[in-house]
Amino acid sequence: QVQLVESGGGLVQAGGSLRLSCAASGSIFRIDAIGWYRQAPGKQRELVATITRCRDTNYVDSVKGRFTISRDNAKNTVYLQMSSLKPEDTAVYYCNAAIKTTWGTPPDDYWGQGTQVTVSS
Repeated sequence: QVQLVESGGGLVQAGGSLRLSCAASGSIFRIDAIGWYRQAPGKQRELVATITRCRDTNYVDSVKGRFTISRDNAKNTVYLQMSSLKPEDTAVYYCNAAIKTTWGTPPDDYWGQGTQVTVSS
């Protein structure tokens, strides 16, 4: 079994910062790409940022220059540093990872339970 557990969400004023963490545990052979998604009330879940095992990154335009995704492969953990937060960043943030549990098998898709980020104006 593999689990992804997010942490670091909370309430922050506009212009503030938060750092989200997502730790993977369980029977893990290798973690490939990892991404952060978010879902605001009444909206579809959207991709925020991704990072490959080689640390190539990609961001949705609305967070470029404000958010930074990073990972620690030794700790099976991914981070999302969020700065200059805006009220429109308010959402539940989810971690998603492609994880191989054994050698020679394709990775499976795993999701965390989500962490709430609320930005007040």
